[in-house]
Amino acid sequence: MATLKDIGAELGLSAATVSRALNGFPEVNIKTRDKVRETAERLGYRPNRVAQRLVTGRSGMVGMIIKIRADMSADQTFFEMLTGLTAALGARDVDLVLAVDQDDDPVLPYRKLMERDILDGFILNAPVPDDPRVAFLREKGIPFVMHGQTAPDVDYACYGIDNAAVSEDAVKLLASLGHKRIALLNGQLRYAYAVDRLRGFRDAIDAEGLVVPDAFVAANAETEMDAYKTALSMLSGRDGARPTAMICASTLIAAGVIRAAKDRGLRVPEDLSVMAHDDALPLMRAVSFDPALTVTRAPLRDACVPLANLLIDFVSGAPAEQKIDRAELIVRASTGPVPREEQDPWPLT
Repeated sequence: MATLKDIGAELGLSAATVSRALNGFPEVNIKTRDKVRETAERLGYRPNRVAQRLVTGRSGMVGMIIKIRADMSADQTFFEMLTGLTAALGARDVDLVLAVDQDDDPVLPYRKLMERDILDGFILNAPVPDDPRVAFLREKGIPFVMHGQTAPDVDYACYGIDNAAVSEDAVKLLASLGHKRIALLNGQLRYAYAVDRLRGFRDAIDAEGLVVPDAFVAANAETEMDAYKTALSMLSGRDGARPTAMICASTLIAAGVIRAAKDRGLRVPEDLSVMAHDDALPLMRAVSFDPALTVTRAPLRDACVPLANLLIDFVSGAPAEQKIDRAELIVRASTGPVPREEQDPWPLT
């Protein structure tokens, strides 16, 4: 097994400089750190965890708390993130420690893990507005990175997508196709991403000069069956004209909407345009829908490397960074022009 001296001999550096580079000390420039890491990987170097902690005060382990539903299930997004984060952290020789949260107090599992004094920081997911975990970890001086944001402008380390823009891009596309009766099947508003998507939807609807009744905005769909029932009601036309286009929080929700449309005798996209946000999950591929789904696409896997690097760099002394990307708009066969007979907006009362 290679040693620090072996790496140093290869690069013409001292063992002390190699050690500082591998441990992310800021006095070693980024170019040298990258060369040292590449050489260490090529030579098969594996650090001594005990010695590493004595030198740096860091364990090389970060934590993530997962929320398990009452039925002990975890959704597909969690497993996609777990595999991606494990690989991304492992590439920088950091281990991921998992714990389960089944408590009503969102801070308690973090407090328990911190009592063991084994973690360098945390990766947080599923942020909520005014998330109590943020205040708690900052008060304790514990580094963390958030997947997503609790508000549009934050000063802690985070990586995510512009969720308001997800809705804005969807509304703009559908409006360009002539749709005036656009519905939103949003995520639950206890989550920050859903709050942002609702805000983006409302802003885009106003910008297009459209009016959407409250009955066309739903935030109660977590499962395909929830979406099916909600869409079935919206498409009944009981409270006036039905929507001609529906924006879905996920591909899972879109599956329920398309099933409801078929049961109402509606064709997609001839009678109803459907689009969704796509996290690119293996078992729910938007391109495999019939018809293939138009989406705003942001694969969860793409978040793993930035999250890992932001946290490791922050732990190593770099400033907290915020990186927010815009989801890619991919137009496929599930969206089309508004039906000719539905081109005029219905009278709202």
